Amino acid sequence: MATVQEFTISDTLWARLAPLLPAHVGKAHPLGCHRPRIPDRDARSAIFFVLRTGCQWKALDATGLCQSSTAHSRFQQWVQAGVFARRWDEALGDYDELLGLNFAWMALDGSLHKAPLGGKKNRPQPHGPRQRRRQAQPVDGGPGHPGGAGARRGQPPRREAGGEHLGQRAAPGRSGPASPPGSGQQGLCLAAGYASKQVRELLAGLGYTAHIRPRGEEVQAKKAGQKARRWAVERTHSWRNRFRHLLTRWAKKPENYLAVLRFACARITWYNCLFG
Repeated sequence: MATVQEFTISDTLWARLAPLLPAHVGKAHPLGCHRPRIPDRDARSAIFFVLRTGCQWKALDATGLCQSSTAHSRFQQWVQAGVFARRWDEALGDYDELLGLNFAWMALDGSLHKAPLGGKKNRPQPHGPRQRRRQAQPVDGGPGHPGGAGARRGQPPRREAGGEHLGQRAAPGRSGPASPPGSGQQGLCLAAGYASKQVRELLAGLGYTAHIRPRGEEVQAKKAGQKARRWAVERTHSWRNRFRHLLTRWAKKPENYLAVLRFACARITWYNCLFG
């Protein structure tokens, strides 16, 4: 059973992360009688406890790590300051420096998770004419998965909807990493759900060579001695799902969920830097 001490950050990693936090500017009480500010290190450990265990913020009061109100307030401040995005960038930079990032082959896939409180404000409710208008319109898959979360009748399958989402995610900021030997293009491994002419044409236009195989063909290729590559994305899903706060999205704000997702990815990357 996990103990609270397992969620505290080491001195080495804290020295790496502390400069990424915004400087606190506060006014001292004239009588010097106010409560001292909770250290950022304690707040970070409390946020990681919520991410790892999936507990509610109020449950932090019983852990002794940090008060729930302080941890949640500090979390919101760091989200607005872009702290978790910078952590993710720094983790990738450290991995590239220590082990080296290899973009010759890449794998892409999506995952579905429940989001009881997710979505934008004032979204249509399940009653009345607003619901009928909602059903008459195409259902957007939402961020993170070509097929969309909570697919409904009339929604296009992943192989049809995947083209638009791949274009939105692959095109911006792509810097043209190294290509696989002898191919002239960058290899991208995908599940069989992406097997469509639209997806292949889009990937070719972006400089990718699509490698799409059903599960049965992958098994046969592995028996023939060919190297399996798409397992990397499945393994990454498994690592990420160990952070219980990501399995069910209770965050109402998309930016909060994206922040904890980046936090988890940074944690996984730094762990692989040390033990990978």
